[in-house]
Amino acid sequence: MAEWNAFYQNEEEDEAQEEGEQSGGEYRITGRDSLVFLVDASKEMFIKGEDGQPSNFDMTMEVVRTVYTSKIISNHRDLVALVFYGTEQSKNLRNSFKHVYVYHDLDEPGAKRVQEVDALRGEKGARLAAETMGSGETSLGDALWCCANLYSDIKLRLSLKRLMIFTCRDEPHEGDSAKNRQARTKASDLRETGVVIDLMHLMKPNGFDVSLFFRDIVSPPEDESELGLQPEPCKKLDDLKKRVRAKEQKKRALARLSLCLGEGLNVAVGIYAPAVSVRKPSAIRLYRETNEPVRSKTRTFHTQTGSLLLPSEIKKSQVYSRRQIVMERDEVDAIKKFDDPGLFLIGFKPMEKLKLHHHIRSAVFLYPEENDVKGSACLFSALLKKCTEKNVFPVCRCISRRNYPPRFVALVPQEETVDEGKVQITPPGFNVISLPYADDIRTLDPPRGPTASQMQVDKMKEIVSKLRFKYRSDAFENPVLQQYYRNLEALALDMMAPEDTEDLIMPKVEQIDQRLGPLVQEFKDLVYPADYNPESKPAAKRKTANTGGGAEKKPKVEVSDDDLRAHVQNGTLGKLTVPVLKEACKQFGIRTTGTKKQELIDALIDRLGP
Repeated sequence: MAEWNAFYQNEEEDEAQEEGEQSGGEYRITGRDSLVFLVDASKEMFIKGEDGQPSNFDMTMEVVRTVYTSKIISNHRDLVALVFYGTEQSKNLRNSFKHVYVYHDLDEPGAKRVQEVDALRGEKGARLAAETMGSGETSLGDALWCCANLYSDIKLRLSLKRLMIFTCRDEPHEGDSAKNRQARTKASDLRETGVVIDLMHLMKPNGFDVSLFFRDIVSPPEDESELGLQPEPCKKLDDLKKRVRAKEQKKRALARLSLCLGEGLNVAVGIYAPAVSVRKPSAIRLYRETNEPVRSKTRTFHTQTGSLLLPSEIKKSQVYSRRQIVMERDEVDAIKKFDDPGLFLIGFKPMEKLKLHHHIRSAVFLYPEENDVKGSACLFSALLKKCTEKNVFPVCRCISRRNYPPRFVALVPQEETVDEGKVQITPPGFNVISLPYADDIRTLDPPRGPTASQMQVDKMKEIVSKLRFKYRSDAFENPVLQQYYRNLEALALDMMAPEDTEDLIMPKVEQIDQRLGPLVQEFKDLVYPADYNPESKPAAKRKTANTGGGAEKKPKVEVSDDDLRAHVQNGTLGKLTVPVLKEACKQFGIRTTGTKKQELIDALIDRLGP
């Protein structure tokens, strides 16, 4: 009986894998992510910028609040901490470190923590920080040591440990060699324990020189795609948010595969999802007396004896030609397996051969995994460079996971682009486009309408040219989701009313009218008749005398007895539609409890079968 619970584990993952379709962004995380904000609380951080710009401390608190709220929404199990250094007051475990103030321990973010960060924003927040913590001497080595103790006190398994330093001082110890040496030693100890140290340096009057001290503190980038130490400080809040967002998220591969370029020539690659559809979180069922989450379990019982069945006692079957083919689970897996997971190069095609209608599902991104096979990045980069120069794309056979069906994919090359702040906008690699099979392509017969004249086409071209704009997907937020989370935030933070959300996808009618001017009316005059009114309802059609004044009923589709028996004999009942099958059941007086097609077919086979 010790292994009884093992027989009744949730099999949703196995069932999803049997579907043979890629989930597009769902992966299992083995641990929690952790993030520690180490913020400089010196007097320089509270100096306001020019032209009413917020201080560096205000910008930092705004970023901290943004990360807190995003963690609550997307990854509520992650751990976050907020620590200030260079303070006059001290608050840490046993007050072992002077001038270090642990504002939040390493724990899951919540509504109370967001409210406490809100209290540190603005002029009132600056006064509260001065009263609570103050500004004093600086010892970054003690601050790093205190952060190390925060990590050591956590007994949970952490998949990522990251520490972000926010400061506007490039020489925090003002040339004190002993403190500099202590900080470098402690930073090296943290890096050896797997903590990634990042610097978010802020603007200062004479410029921020990272080579004076912090170049030896921060961790080097793990690969070429990761944002390294930036020489220029953040001048605006948006720039700071971009850098924190680029560092905050850990890249996780949907799958790690081998790209076979030929016999004995393999490249280790990872498949990443650059964009995943965001949905509202599913509702959690609670026990109404205690409000504790409840878990549902599924049990399978024998229909005749009522005994509980083990997974080893359950088989799968498929009806084929009125015969029930019974198979074991291992046999089903063996049937579905074509080959081991991986990418196999078939050849190259010019880019003009790839059409828009070949895109049948969301694309994923291919990037080399140097840690798995040495030399993969070099060979991958050479392949990307040559494909870009020759304007071709590789065609590969792709099996993304075990027991997944093979799929032909096109690897579209993509070059790296960066913005003015040297922050990567698009990484170098291949976009994996799934190509359709011959069975997936449909032959369409679109309805033919009147052809537009050349004057109408030219006028519409003018309208299109006036309404053009540069589209960026990151500039438009989902208004439904934003309103949903604003309401949740208002409830959690005890706000009087949720913050207003701007619906960015609504057309700006006034701006459109101003741009177009008289073009719309000119186009209407060319296309529509003079008395056309789009708001008027069309005239009701007169009913013919043959209809008898009633609505015309759809004729019943009936199948003769001989035809039905022939379908049953040949096993082709599945070709008939559900309404036809229902009429056939009524014709033979068969009472059915369900309306599914397979149930109707089974009922007809039981009645008319040999």
